Amino acid sequence: MKNLIILLELAIVVLILAGVWKTFTKAGQPGWAAIIPIFNLYILIKVAGRPGWWLLLFIIPVVNLIIGIIVAIDVAKAFGKGTGFGVGLALLGFIFYPILGFGDATYQGSSIPAQA
Repeated sequence: MKNLIILLELAIVVLILAGVWKTFTKAGQPGWAAIIPIFNLYILIKVAGRPGWWLLLFIIPVVNLIIGIIVAIDVAKAFGKGTGFGVGLALLGFIFYPILGFGDATYQGSSIPAQA
């Protein structure tokens, strides 16, 4: 039974990594970045169209939850999806990242205006 649980957990991790890898590739970023801790957050922030210094906001407790949801919504919008899909990315990433990565959504770029 213990081996079955470990195998199921491993399958979920691989599914999430594959979904994020494919999402990064669709956005023109290196897919391998999905497996590098912290760097994958930086790339996700870039895909969302937010400035790189937002990575520091993920260090602050409670603030990181809010920033995580904002980034997920921005990623969804960058792929032409709605706010509900972004909340799904934030709360149920193991389901929504594979849908985003392997689905027919295309990266449209960030809707956030560039900052000077």
